[in-house]
Amino acid sequence: MSRRETAIFTNSFYILTLDRTKTSLMMRPQAWRAFCCLKFRVIYLLLTLNVIILLLFGDNYLRTCEVTKVKLTNSIAQTSCSFHSLSPKEAQVANFLKHSIAWPETLSLPPHLSLNDTSDPAHSTFTILPNKQGSWFIGGQLEVLIKMSDFHGRPKTSGGDFLLARLHNPTLNAGVVGRVFDHRNGSYTAVFPLLWEGSAHVEVTLVHPSEGVAVLEKLTREQPDRIYFRSFFRLGSVHQITTCNICLNSSRRLCNYTDLSTGEPWFCYKPKNLSCDTRITHAKGGFRVYLSPVEEKLFQSGVNLKVSIPASGPAHIQVLSQFEYVYRSDFNFPWDFPSGVKKTMQSRPSGYYYQGAWRSLDGTIVHQFNTISAISQCLKNKALHLYGDSTIRQWFEYLNQSLPDLKEFDLRSSNQTGPFLALDYAKNILLTFRSHGPPIRFRIIPISDLHYIANELDRVVGGTNTVVIIGIWSHFSTFPIEVYIRRLLNIRKAVVRLLRRSPDTIVIIRTANPKALTLYETLTNSDWYSLQRDQVLRAIFKRVKVKLVDAWEMSVAHHLPHNLHPQPPIVKNMIDVVLSYICPKTKNL
Repeated sequence: MSRRETAIFTNSFYILTLDRTKTSLMMRPQAWRAFCCLKFRVIYLLLTLNVIILLLFGDNYLRTCEVTKVKLTNSIAQTSCSFHSLSPKEAQVANFLKHSIAWPETLSLPPHLSLNDTSDPAHSTFTILPNKQGSWFIGGQLEVLIKMSDFHGRPKTSGGDFLLARLHNPTLNAGVVGRVFDHRNGSYTAVFPLLWEGSAHVEVTLVHPSEGVAVLEKLTREQPDRIYFRSFFRLGSVHQITTCNICLNSSRRLCNYTDLSTGEPWFCYKPKNLSCDTRITHAKGGFRVYLSPVEEKLFQSGVNLKVSIPASGPAHIQVLSQFEYVYRSDFNFPWDFPSGVKKTMQSRPSGYYYQGAWRSLDGTIVHQFNTISAISQCLKNKALHLYGDSTIRQWFEYLNQSLPDLKEFDLRSSNQTGPFLALDYAKNILLTFRSHGPPIRFRIIPISDLHYIANELDRVVGGTNTVVIIGIWSHFSTFPIEVYIRRLLNIRKAVVRLLRRSPDTIVIIRTANPKALTLYETLTNSDWYSLQRDQVLRAIFKRVKVKLVDAWEMSVAHHLPHNLHPQPPIVKNMIDVVLSYICPKTKNL
């Protein structure tokens, strides 16, 4: 008998060669078979458990797996992003917009960067600057000086930190954002309009140190494919999954899914044994990033990621009414002081909260739609078409839940992408939602449900009773800004076409908003990325007859924590703004 004996098990994955001289279990075949069966059952159970975890926890499981790669890998795959669909004129616009949102240049990061040399909110301070008149009055403005220091307490000498500023009164439930001006020498000035009588508390937050912003810029430049997507291809019994993106390794064979109408590019690596037209689904694949340990320390919650900066001295003032201001004998200012201030106020905010309600500063009267009858009466005989990401889907859900007579039809569609349709037959109210086309970070979606907003707008008839609402920004944060600019330019052209054929159509655009940040969220969807896209969106639609809902300021000015999907009180105020655009003559109900 040979010294080796081969045991072949029915399990298709295992063929084991066993050495009889080294295994006493071979002397007892039954015991060995029992042991192997137990072993395979354990392996099967572990594999099954992994699949269940992946299905149940999806993105979070992938995030955990991928973030661990931050510390293990230091090589970066070479990828390229396609901007070929921009015409020469559009490319010129894109370059202009890129320069207009350019962040103040920061000192290049040294090879051996130390966290101690970076901006530290705990050692930084803000100071309320004295008013020449000695007091503050409604209609005036407040200036705050912010001085940044590093972890050693040494003053910073360059700018580029990402700061948010807010003036608020908790008792009045009032709040307004401040405009922050970078002096590029380590100091900043925050300017606030004074809009209510009583106390006003200053709050300054470091979102990212300048060194962190430099890392975020580098990530977009070097790793635009850190969020990747996958598609499932199938023909009969043959199937394969490949990676898809705007940014792919162009040296490999690609399937080109560029939209013929808009020129929006999208690519997948070609499956080996299948043609490109056998693509069935689209899905978010996962997240991978290559970050050094020191770079990772630039995004620590509670240390340098969305941390408040302390005041050096009082952090609040008392604001007096205009009446008191006019009749003070020791000052001699004209009666039209508030209007004079408006002329010198730089970059005035779009609105503010007072008693929990948003008040616009652009001349729009924002009504409070506090009852079901008020909302339904405003929307009677109206068709509302909502397009965009999950922040717009949140508005569809809010209206759908607020109006009990609005009945949603089950279209057997994805609960993330739609399409959704709800109808109030008696009041003739139609409400629809559809998500935008790729890139979109949702779970498995049939490719038949991937629609570009510009193409959808070309199918809208429009008219006096038609309202189009658009919100698109969050899923574009990891890509070069040109990708977002191209998408908005395509949407803008479609909006212009719609308004030409139906000038009375109401078009409303939702801006971006800040969110809660973790390391993962920062590397994929930082507020700094969102701010850039917010500025681009405003610039592109500036001269188009559209209405803006300033989700950015409505989130920053509010006392509730930042959230990708703002909490109900903020959403309620956003919907009040939308309904005020639709029904400007409505009284508060």
